[in-house]
Amino acid sequence: MANAARPVVLWFRGDLRLRDQGAVAAAVATGQPVVPLYVLDDETPGRWRLGGASRWWLDGSLRSLAADLAGAGSQLVLRRGETVAALSGLVHETGATAVFAGVAVEPWARALSERLETAMRQSGVAVHWHRTVSLFDADAIRTQSNGPYSVYSPFARACFARQPPRPPSDAPARILAGPDCSSDDLNSWKLTPTSPDWAGGLRESWMPGEGGARVQLRRFVADALGQYDGTRNVPSVEGTSRLSPHLHFGEISAGEVWHAARGAAADTGKPLETFLKEVLWREFSMHLLWHHPRLPEEPLRREFGSMPFRQDRAALAAWRRGRTGIPMVDAGMRQLWQTGWMHNRVRLVVASFLVKHLLISWQEGESWFWDTLVDADLASNSANWQWIAGCGADAAPYFRVFNPALQGAKFDPSGDYVRRFVPELTRLGKQYIHTPWDAPETVLAEAGVRVGETYPRPIVGLEAGRNRALAAYRSLDRVGAG
Repeated sequence: MANAARPVVLWFRGDLRLRDQGAVAAAVATGQPVVPLYVLDDETPGRWRLGGASRWWLDGSLRSLAADLAGAGSQLVLRRGETVAALSGLVHETGATAVFAGVAVEPWARALSERLETAMRQSGVAVHWHRTVSLFDADAIRTQSNGPYSVYSPFARACFARQPPRPPSDAPARILAGPDCSSDDLNSWKLTPTSPDWAGGLRESWMPGEGGARVQLRRFVADALGQYDGTRNVPSVEGTSRLSPHLHFGEISAGEVWHAARGAAADTGKPLETFLKEVLWREFSMHLLWHHPRLPEEPLRREFGSMPFRQDRAALAAWRRGRTGIPMVDAGMRQLWQTGWMHNRVRLVVASFLVKHLLISWQEGESWFWDTLVDADLASNSANWQWIAGCGADAAPYFRVFNPALQGAKFDPSGDYVRRFVPELTRLGKQYIHTPWDAPETVLAEAGVRVGETYPRPIVGLEAGRNRALAAYRSLDRVGAG
């Protein structure tokens, strides 16, 4: 069979879109039939297999991708199992001459890519890699001494100094269909919960898929970008982009987000730099994971390996359930459980409370976020938890302990965010909404609040927790001497 009639395999990974997707464009450009494939591999990632919220999102994203492919005249093939075996099987079935795919930064995914190259080489099949998830190639941003960056600010300056990403390319109007192939039924993967169905709040909050990503991007640049500097830290309003899960699943490219924001700023004079720096923080997290593959498991600052964290299962359970007795913390943790997402400012508050006030390891928080966040991204999740714990790159100083009551008073002064997610405190006035333990009994009675009954007492005193954390951090030789 001549190559012109033989297909190529288009392997989708964390890049579930057709627009501005380099592997898609390159596969279509061959002029050969294209066999699009997604593999659900629960074996290769090990402990980093998809969490519950991510699996719910993946179901919607794959349905969207399948519909988009069908509209272009193609069909998505679904296979479950070990990835190299699944790809090798499909290549053998179809007589494919090449595999087109995106580069991934996760350590397990990089090892998988190497195994795939070896297997395909032995079969005489070419593998073509394309940048599909990041603004820059993973190893492109280097210091003047040709090493990786460990501090964000110079990394961001180096990114800004480079040529901006190229304008986004359109999705192909037509994709030459490949041969009919057997495919799993997506329903058989059971990615969405049934009994109990805990995903109601996720369905109300999100629209997975490339179409949903572009709707959210348009909404953000039209309604929130102009006020981003002033509202991005206010959890009671939609002041952030809420694009993180769409970016994580590759339903929209970072380049398209970049250009959409720049275009809106050029047209209207809206402020831009703060938002683009957030985009680059995502890039920095990928940079860190690429150069430090143990980032999800081990502190970058080795002296923190002996941090005397506590084993307190009851406190950890209270934190997970949003029953700590600290309203700002509880609101954030309940928002996470109900919607699969948490406001960025509140993520800092709840993470600091866990690692510092409760002195529970950042890896415990990282694992819980991995299972419950719809935007659970290995690079961002591990880099951000290490940042708040003081043990990572460009980390917050160990002595920075966020006071959740003061954070609430500053960023949720009216208490609207707390009241939304902690309805037990709905009738409590703004003076005590973040410190109900300080309210007079008459005020509590009028609000129908009984501390210790209808709403928990704090599981740790804020001052006592802070002092305990500082003592623990100072016990580390190099930290205490700093």
